Amino acid sequence: MFRPSLRTAGSSKLALPRNLSSLAAPARPLLRTAATMGPAKSQAQRLGMLMAKSQPWAKPATGSQFLRRCYSAEAAQEENTTPALTVEDMMPVENIRNIAIIAHVDHGKTSLVDKLLAQSGEALGSTRVMDSNTLEKERGITILSKVTSVAYTTPDSKVMKINIVDTPGHADFGGEVERILSMVDGVALIVDASEGPMTQTKFVLNKALSLGLRPLVVLNKVDRPTSRVDEVDGLLLDLFGSLGATDEQMDYPIVYASAKEGWATRGMDEPRENMKPLFDLIVDHVPYPKVDRSDVFKMLVTQIDSNPYLGKCFLGKIAGGTLKIGDKMQALSPEGKQTESGRVTKIFVRRGLEMIPVTEAGAGDIVTVTGVANATVNSTLCDLTVTEPLPSNPIDPPTIAMKFAVNDSPYAGEEGKNLTSNMIRERLMKEAETNVALQVIESENKEAFEVRGRGELQLGVLIETMRREGFELSVSPPRVVFKEEKGQRLEPIEEVTIDVGNQYTGTIIEKLSKRKAEMKSFDENGDKTRIVFECPTRGLLGYSAEFKNDTSGDGTLNHTFLGYSPFKGGLERTRKGSLVAMGSVGSATSYALNLIEPRGKLFIRPGEKVYAGMVIGESSRAGDLEVNPTRAKQVTNIRTVAKDENIVLRPPVEMSLESMISYIAEDEVLEITQSSLRIRKRELDASKRRQNLRNNRD
Repeated sequence: MFRPSLRTAGSSKLALPRNLSSLAAPARPLLRTAATMGPAKSQAQRLGMLMAKSQPWAKPATGSQFLRRCYSAEAAQEENTTPALTVEDMMPVENIRNIAIIAHVDHGKTSLVDKLLAQSGEALGSTRVMDSNTLEKERGITILSKVTSVAYTTPDSKVMKINIVDTPGHADFGGEVERILSMVDGVALIVDASEGPMTQTKFVLNKALSLGLRPLVVLNKVDRPTSRVDEVDGLLLDLFGSLGATDEQMDYPIVYASAKEGWATRGMDEPRENMKPLFDLIVDHVPYPKVDRSDVFKMLVTQIDSNPYLGKCFLGKIAGGTLKIGDKMQALSPEGKQTESGRVTKIFVRRGLEMIPVTEAGAGDIVTVTGVANATVNSTLCDLTVTEPLPSNPIDPPTIAMKFAVNDSPYAGEEGKNLTSNMIRERLMKEAETNVALQVIESENKEAFEVRGRGELQLGVLIETMRREGFELSVSPPRVVFKEEKGQRLEPIEEVTIDVGNQYTGTIIEKLSKRKAEMKSFDENGDKTRIVFECPTRGLLGYSAEFKNDTSGDGTLNHTFLGYSPFKGGLERTRKGSLVAMGSVGSATSYALNLIEPRGKLFIRPGEKVYAGMVIGESSRAGDLEVNPTRAKQVTNIRTVAKDENIVLRPPVEMSLESMISYIAEDEVLEITQSSLRIRKRELDASKRRQNLRNNRD
């Protein structure tokens, strides 16, 4: 947003001339054109006097500097002292580009955005600055979609505003990709030049093509010795064709890049200097938003953030009209029902890593708005005269469900602060408002909640987030969400892509065949093999840990939702029994664990808290085995010649949260507190467990 006034040294306001044919090129596109103004010569002279007297404009501004001045906080604070802006004073729609960066996990999306920000003039304190969430930094993956923008000056001296959306690459967070595609007018498909198209590449590309978007392709990591540029280009062409791309979408441009090194080229033999070729391609290939700023205000809510001072902040692309602070607006549900009305209190635009307040925004731009509290994702914020909501993109259904309940173990309440079912319910409902890929269903007694999502990783991230917020809860093992159609039971099917060494292929095929998987392709490439399966989702539950053991960590497994098919029958039990603690509440002793260790693998160390019904290890045989880990050596006053043995235990098996979720059996739950993760039996009393087992057999 540009302020049509400048302050001279004497603080007196001077009107800014409207014909700006002689203005410095970076500023020209943001101001009204000279088509309807007076003589250019006199206005140019007057403009020269203004620019000489005004200190901020004493030197030519780069595109980045100019946008900073246009979107400065000081400009926003001058709302009452400067003339109101008109639609023509804003950034022209023709100078805006909205693009999403989509790709498979670890193909270089976030690294690419880092370099685009850095080369546009942003000061970055570290790498992967877009992964600002704590869990994202720890795990090295993108979990939430995030919006930023850069200013770029084209070779013909136009200042362009490029809104960039960084998206997750993991299949479990595909809902984040689906919902943001309504905000953008183009996508950049990042593909690893060594790995080529993967499962999530196919998923995100299919979503973009179905919405009519024209992708541009970035072949990343082409500087690696293992890159296969020509072969991957051919695979991409086949992928576009198999997904039903139109002739226009098939004619996609390609950029060869190294996001890590910070360069991109249109040809492999061109100089490798910077990201300018990619910037130019975005400006030329991505269309500007097709919107009407003379229409009434409309915006589809795509993401919700919380601010301790402003409340809920709603992110989206303005689909029509303009918006000013103080304007009346309403929130419409996806069904068209008004949920709330209010006034606009704040408007923010993204600039690099900052949220810049402005007083007015126009259609085509991506903004954050505050002023209402009850809107949700896919709600429409609009003028009071609007009666029809904006259409939203459909989201693929969840395939995995877990039950969240209150922690009722003997150690409940010792570590957490949010303990009751009402607190758990409130937190889950809040998450469901912002994450459209999650569904929360209450049980009849209101004590437990079924949470449905895309995969174990997505639900694991939610559980870890709640754990760090001070919640204590117990969660059941994941189960598959079935469908019933015409009296037939349907189950979700995943497309599984596995890359392993040639020596492991036999083991992988054998294991997945037992899990009802069907092999679709088998391609050898040197000492590596890529195998593609179609496998029931329930067949993949708990398989990731087994896959790592089978391949000695030298393999990758990726999967994405394919669709529903008829139920394929039961699966063989692959897990052995559990070592279940009995006795009283207490701490495990070295003496007892030394006696238990020959019976199987231990999950605990000496000194850890245990209680009856807690799973402390995996038995070496089928069926559960009850053991006493708190047993201490009997102390007597009888002297003995024999010396006490020095007890040396093997290191216990350590599992992450996702590994535990995959591991627990149907009659077990996972106890989660701020500092502890414990696997336990759903029924702690041993006699009741035996009785339930007999009843199930009968």
